[in-house]
Order: sequence, then structure tokens, then C-alpha cells
Amino acid sequence: MKSRRTKYILSFRQKLGKALFVIAGVFLAAFGLKGFLVPNGFIDGGVTGISLLVNHTTNIPVSICLLVFNAPFIYMGAKQIGRSFALYTLAAVSGLALVIFFLDFPIITNDKLLTAIFGGFFLGAGIGMAMRGGCVLDGTEIMAVYINRKSVFSIGDIILIINVVIFIIAAFILGIEAALYSILTYLAASKTVDFIIQGIEEYTGVTIISSKSKEIREAIIYNLGRGVTIYKGERGFGGNVHADKDIDIVFTVVTRLEVTKVKEVVAVIDRKAFMVMNVITETNGGIIKRRPLH
Repeated sequence: MKSRRTKYILSFRQKLGKALFVIAGVFLAAFGLKGFLVPNGFIDGGVTGISLLVNHTTNIPVSICLLVFNAPFIYMGAKQIGRSFALYTLAAVSGLALVIFFLDFPIITNDKLLTAIFGGFFLGAGIGMAMRGGCVLDGTEIMAVYINRKSVFSIGDIILIINVVIFIIAAFILGIEAALYSILTYLAASKTVDFIIQGIEEYTGVTIISSKSKEIREAIIYNLGRGVTIYKGERGFGGNVHADKDIDIVFTVVTRLEVTKVKEVVAVIDRKAFMVMNVITETNGGIIKRRPLH
């Protein structure tokens, strides 16, 4: 009974946390749109950019455009990802449309550069917060996932192609200068989304090949407080065929701020150690950081 109650409390907290992320994302995105982009005639990429472009040329409210253009992708998301994701996304997009329609935000600046940078920043922060809450405010990613399963293009390639087409059309409608500023808006928004999703704790996987793997493993565990995994490997380079080819390969996951520390620790033990580093966008489970010894 107690275990069931604990699970219920944890589930409620998780759902509440997701809801708060989505609500914060809706208001941040609305502020970026109405406080910066819409008054200055700038657009973003994806479905949001299409909605802003249609609003600029037809005067149809942005809120209606967001609902109409996102609707098919929400349906697509229900088929491709799941009904829960689609319902969360529908609630988020509807909330964004309602906030934009009913609430007035002050126009912060008419400076084009500031509008592009900070409009993109607040819009990207809103999209990123919504994604951390388990949904999206822009259906482009859903369409990219759908096309990716039926083509040779990666998701990143598809999103890039879509946005290139949008900005080319914007150049003819809004003018070259406005299109260039809109590209800057898109870059600011996408970088902000990356930061919100990955944060300062973006992880890096470090693979270390050294004959002194035991000492390196202990140094990482006890000096840096990080967990390690040992792979059993075999040397593929060396002139002496009778030499022991077996070697332990050390793998650890650290934040990008700790990569330099790992390099320093390894250099002290074995300056000839071979190291390979690659970015890890997400981790789940396991013990990334060692618990302090009591």
C-alpha cells in the first residue's frame, strides 16, 4: 500500500513538473512572438515561421495560423509517437494560441538586431521548455521524424531543407534584409533550444586506451568522482607479435566542463594514452557520478 502511494506521489510530481515546464514555455514563446517578432515583421523557421509569414501577408491572426498549421502535425504525432505526446502538444499549442490572442505584451524594441537575437532567444526558450515538458510548440520536428522514416535524409537534413525553403520564400515576400534577420532569429532560437534541452550539463563520452588503465580508472573514480566502464580490448598496433595484446579500455561520461580535468588526470599517469571524445546528448540510468564514500 505504501509502495503504491509512493509511486502515485512520484507520478503526480512528474506530471506537475512537466505541466509547469509547458506553461513556462507557452508564456516565454508568446513573449518572444508578441514582444519582438510580430511587431517588427520577423519570422522564425518551421511551422511558427509559416504562421508568421501568413500573418504578415494576409493579416490572419497568428494564433489561428498556429492552430491550423500545427493541426496535421499533431495528428501525425499521435500516429508516429503516441496519443499522450499528441494531447500534450495540442494543449501546449492551444495554450500558446490563447495567450497570444488574449494577452497583450509590450513591444520591447524596434531595433532589428535586438529583435532578431532576443526574439529568437525567448521563442527558443519557450520551445525548449515545452520539449522538456514532453511536447512541442512547433510541428516541424514531427514532420521531420515522419519523413525520416520514409527517406534517406536525416532529421536534421529535413529540418534544414524545410527552413531553407521558408527563408527563400520570406526573401521574396519580406525582402532580403528581413529574411536575413529572420535567419538570425532562427539561429538564436535553435541554439537556445539546444541549451535548454542539454544545458550546461551536456555530456561527453571519453574513451581512454592506455597500458596504465588501472591507475587511470582509479584516478577518475576517486579523484574526479565519476563512474567508469571497462571494455576488454586487444592491441592492433605494435611490432612485437609476442607482446601481450590484451588491454583494458576505460570509458567514462563527464560534463563538457570536466573534460579538461580528465585530460589532466590522464596526462599525469600516461602522456601517451590515446583518448577519443564524443558528445552525448542524453543519458539515462546508471551511475554517472559516484556517490560520496561514507
